[in-house]
Amino acid sequence: MSVTSEFDYEAALAGCARGDQHALRRIYDRDGRRLLGVALRIVRHRQIAEDVLHDAFLNIWTRAASFDPARGAGRGWIYSVVRNQALSLVRGGEREIAVDDEVLEDLAADGAAHAGGVDETIALRQDIGRLHDCLVGLDPAKRRSILYAYLDGCSHSEIAQRLSSPLGTVKAWIKRGLTALRECMG
Repeated sequence: MSVTSEFDYEAALAGCARGDQHALRRIYDRDGRRLLGVALRIVRHRQIAEDVLHDAFLNIWTRAASFDPARGAGRGWIYSVVRNQALSLVRGGEREIAVDDEVLEDLAADGAAHAGGVDETIALRQDIGRLHDCLVGLDPAKRRSILYAYLDGCSHSEIAQRLSSPLGTVKAWIKRGLTALRECMG
């Protein structure tokens, strides 16, 4: 396949729905690296991101028949499956921010190049951990609204559609959720 040729995601998903394993392989070959990047951006650990990608491709395979081209593009649906898989893992508290020896060595090397780098990086990791705890403390609707807005980059109307909720309600959830996060982060 040349770089300039268009990839037909909808046809590939239809193939998956029919049990065509080659269709799933074409999706993986075409977008696997970028999808791993999406998962990695959310979970922040390569091994966990690889697990997310594996589980997401199982979901794509088993749920391909539920894809409806009238509701959106095939590529967007595939990326949503990966994002949602990663976000579910993060929301489920199954993710830890761990600092192992390799990470500490990397931090030390970065710190040598940038004065104060190690301290700033450790503080950032602590802030991320605190943010995670604060997000877990929000009610699910506010948490999902904020995650859709800031991790997925969804507009308020897209979030309202995803959550099947009125636009004004979603805006209020985001506003109140951000206020609660600011208070929690203190």
